[in-house]
Amino acid sequence: MIDILMPRLSDTMTEGAIAAWHKKPGDAVAPGDVLVEIETDKALMEQEAYEAGVLAEILVAEGENVAIGTPIARLDDGSGEEAPAVAAASTSAPAPASASP
Repeated sequence: MIDILMPRLSDTMTEGAIAAWHKKPGDAVAPGDVLVEIETDKALMEQEAYEAGVLAEILVAEGENVAIGTPIARLDDGSGEEAPAVAAASTSAPAPASASP
């Protein structure tokens, strides 16, 4: 199973709303399939899957707002194991460089 997380769609985004799900539990998912439309304060964006599998569970209903990084759905990748969480789209800002004394 893979947790699909609310992605960061802009540098100022702190939360997003699920506008519409394009897949329902039990649907097969392939990389590139549109899973969900996410609404921010600035735009409505379609988010694609980056992993193949079957949509096992929708955790956030249409119309709900959730913070970035919150699991919004679970994808069964057929492994039978828990897998690391992945964002629907990875558009987060790079980590700041650490300063060395």
